[in-house]
Amino acid sequence: MSFIITKKSKRSMARTGKLETAHGFVQTPIFMPIATRAAVKNLTSEELKEIGIEMILSNTYHLFLQPGEKIIKKIGSLHYFMNWSQPILTDSGGFQVFSLAKMRNITNDGVEFSSEIDGRKIFLTPEKAIQIQLDLGSDILMSLDECVGWPCTKKEAEQAVERTTLWAKRGKKFFDRKTNSEFKIKKPLLFGIIQGSIFKDLRLKSAQEILNIGFDGYAVGGLAVGEPVNKMWQILDYLAPLLPENRPRYLMGVGKPEQIVQAVKIGIDMFDCVIPTREARHAKIYKFKIQNSKFKKSIQNSKFYEELNLRNTQYQKDFRPIDENCRCETCRNYSRAYLRHLFITQEPLALRLASIHNLKFYFDLIKIIRQAIKENNL
Repeated sequence: MSFIITKKSKRSMARTGKLETAHGFVQTPIFMPIATRAAVKNLTSEELKEIGIEMILSNTYHLFLQPGEKIIKKIGSLHYFMNWSQPILTDSGGFQVFSLAKMRNITNDGVEFSSEIDGRKIFLTPEKAIQIQLDLGSDILMSLDECVGWPCTKKEAEQAVERTTLWAKRGKKFFDRKTNSEFKIKKPLLFGIIQGSIFKDLRLKSAQEILNIGFDGYAVGGLAVGEPVNKMWQILDYLAPLLPENRPRYLMGVGKPEQIVQAVKIGIDMFDCVIPTREARHAKIYKFKIQNSKFKKSIQNSKFYEELNLRNTQYQKDFRPIDENCRCETCRNYSRAYLRHLFITQEPLALRLASIHNLKFYFDLIKIIRQAIKENNL
């Protein structure tokens, strides 16, 4: 694999980089919108490209259930299926297994669960999770892990760490065998996932075991699942420096704009989250408080942005653009009053315009973060 660090900040552990995948290079830090079922909700692939999105995340579990990885493989890959020519990361299905607590049974062999579509019994093993992702044609595959929420006992977290390591070893062995024989060029990448809940000794144990297996990148999982936010920062403070400098570091499921800024300062490179599109569907718009030209220094302040709830009456006669400082066509051509009208009357266009804007906000945030690192302002 090729991951090149292009700049290290002199103020923090932040860095910019360039990651090579089978479908091209992406710059880091990077934010990946969620395309759960091969679609970022309400947007086309063309619109994502216009915004500037470089890589998306799709969901192994949901695509396996419907339409099925074999159908997607028949057309060539998930890229062809959804008309997306740029890199795709697929998660392993581990988080969905975690969320199906009442419908699944976990053993060291794998996970048995009932399909939420037709109730059929399915058994997911670490090898099967890899095979599904290979059939999807993913650029970055994730090793199957066991995610535990908070609160949990230390015994539960310890068991999850042991299983995650066991599954990581099996998945990596299977991945190496399959890719060495089937991929002569443009081999996909495989990331390992570190678990351990809020327990420092378990996090360190998991990190060491996953590092010993050897992956193309390393993800921190099991955070933003109910634990106090300060615990997440404590974990990242001692965990991030242990991860190899020459491999991308991925914080799964995070997060809010200020959390991304803080995590970048700790040395994290990759992020994904449903927040920008989910909040857009609830009429919540993100907006920078300061113009971009002055923003690079202001991101040290967690209040560098504001959230507008466009359902509020105060926007009924607000004919200003959605965001005066944003240059995308959505913000230039549509007013807050208009968008509020669409939400109040339940016009589907509201979801589309708000989603475009929020993703543009996140993309601009990442661009500004990269520039701030280059200029040692972060």
